[in-house]
Amino acid sequence: MTRRLVLASNNAKKAAELEALLAPLGLQVIPQGELGVSEAEEPHPTFVENALAKARHAAAATGLPAIADDSGLCVAALGGAPGVQSARYAGEPKSDARNNALLLERLNGVADRRAHFVSVVVLVRAADDPQPLIADGEWHGEILQAARGAGGFGYDPLFWLPELEQSAAELDAALKNTLSHRGAAMRHLLDRLNKQPL
Repeated sequence: MTRRLVLASNNAKKAAELEALLAPLGLQVIPQGELGVSEAEEPHPTFVENALAKARHAAAATGLPAIADDSGLCVAALGGAPGVQSARYAGEPKSDARNNALLLERLNGVADRRAHFVSVVVLVRAADDPQPLIADGEWHGEILQAARGAGGFGYDPLFWLPELEQSAAELDAALKNTLSHRGAAMRHLLDRLNKQPL
């Protein structure tokens, strides 16, 4: 039997990634926008606090179990920025193109290009779940001087994987899911769900 799980995001590409990862458990992922749920505030300084706030908000609005991911890019030379502000790095409205342009501008002339993506995934069975399932993952690489590739989203065209000699935007979706920060976090979450089913 398929169980419904609301995704505390309106990002269609993120929904597709999570749906593919959760399908083997018989979980149908429904983006919150399809259920009329507004985006939650994300005022917190950490990925885990923002993910938890988003999951609780979606669960409260729908009465369904909810999953939320808060993720971002942390660049060593920028002291971890853009971090939790990754999606809004260049301000509102959200724009991948403007975020990428600002990142390149801030790294202009900087030799240290080390960076990593972080993903924290939180699943709550109900809005007041006292024991949310929390999992995280990281994906290490470097920031390119210019974008490469047309796949993925966000900072993927700038995120270089030296061992593969490709950007994250050049990877096919299946390979990206096995390597990415979100893929790592979801594997940890799936391990937890196998031990503590919904």
